[in-house]
Amino acid sequence: MSTPHNEANKDDIAKNVIMPGDPLRAKYIAENFLDDYKLINKVRNMYGYTGTYKGKRVTVFASGMGMPSMGIYCYELFKFYDVENIIRIGTCGAYSENLNIFDTILVDKSYTEGNFAYALDSNNCHIAEGNNKLNEIIYDTAIEKQIKLTKGNVICSEVFDYYVKNLDELMARFPKELNIIGAEMESFALFYTAKYLGKNASTLLTVVDSHYKNQAITAEERERSVNNMIELALESTLKI
Repeated sequence: MSTPHNEANKDDIAKNVIMPGDPLRAKYIAENFLDDYKLINKVRNMYGYTGTYKGKRVTVFASGMGMPSMGIYCYELFKFYDVENIIRIGTCGAYSENLNIFDTILVDKSYTEGNFAYALDSNNCHIAEGNNKLNEIIYDTAIEKQIKLTKGNVICSEVFDYYVKNLDELMARFPKELNIIGAEMESFALFYTAKYLGKNASTLLTVVDSHYKNQAITAEERERSVNNMIELALESTLKI
């Protein structure tokens, strides 16, 4: 079995998937965290690998950037490959003064101004939530592993926020009750698609820049800074 975007056979993909945006991060995870891993997809260079972590089978599959790309890959994994759980791992910008570079966020709710939900099934929905049970497993695992974790809400944007003409205007439009603490570009599509198909999804994000603090890292540092988040996601799959 395959799709236009995924050449893997159905049994090549595990029930639990770790989903970074960057294909090279998927490769990095396979090479540094998995045993007996196998490349199961390279269509459009959107790498997917299946291997074992501490004896349990897991797939790492890239989503690409933005809601449309995430929407394609998570939909196909859920719908055609019988994946049950996806944990997105990515990077974000901080919109809270309490967050620092390298902090990790567990996303509760994802807000978007976009129309992903309306396009998919004519639902004028702009807030989607991570799966409560899966989030609880991740949160408890973070406590066990002594990994600092902040739970909060994010904006899932259609535009990279560095390119927004007036970021303060954008932030002023956020629903105040959500207390949005970060910005990324994929979580809403993942959460909404998971709920639409009766599956489970969570999102973990590592802070790599801040709206309030003059902290920055290089692309290489960004690639390596997510190890705690990767470990947390993989350890959590052992309990699913």
